[in-house]
Amino acid sequence: MAKLYFRYSAMNAGKTTQLLQVKYNYEERGQTVVLFKPAVDSRENTSKVRSRIGLEANATLINTSTNLLVTLTQELQDHPVHCVLVDEAQFLSEEQVLQLCSIVDDLDVPVIAYGLRADFRGELFPGSKVLLAFSDSIEEIKTICWCGKKAIMNTRLLNGIPVYEGEQILIGGNESYISLCRKHWRQGKTSSDE
Repeated sequence: MAKLYFRYSAMNAGKTTQLLQVKYNYEERGQTVVLFKPAVDSRENTSKVRSRIGLEANATLINTSTNLLVTLTQELQDHPVHCVLVDEAQFLSEEQVLQLCSIVDDLDVPVIAYGLRADFRGELFPGSKVLLAFSDSIEEIKTICWCGKKAIMNTRLLNGIPVYEGEQILIGGNESYISLCRKHWRQGKTSSDE
């Protein structure tokens, strides 16, 4: 019986690395995986999903108008699909998360979505909000703050200084964000040197 899984974390916890490991495990057993990547994540300017440790795989780029149910139904006409993986799932629309529910419930294909829970202001992303409400299984992937506590907050940096206002989406990596525990997020303290 297929399920919708949401695996979330703060930044730099290895979500994409885990996604690529899951993809490898399915394919090693001769099973087909469809991998979706939101086009809004334009850091690589490619349809590849790439982890910070260098693993990568081809993905189907999607935008806010992509109907995931229709896209997967078309894939199923050509070959069986054993799993759907979604990278950066926080960028999905509410409608797209509900389409993932239909993939699971109506097509009996498991879906594993990986993404951030909240933005740098501590607010849920639209896709994450709906995934938290509708997923059969929710799993936190843990990472740590510089102090050694569990990091649950994403902190946006501007010239190395934490900022708490601005557009929700600003694509960036280590140069733009750091994962912190709640205490140090609230204090804006990004290292022990401060």
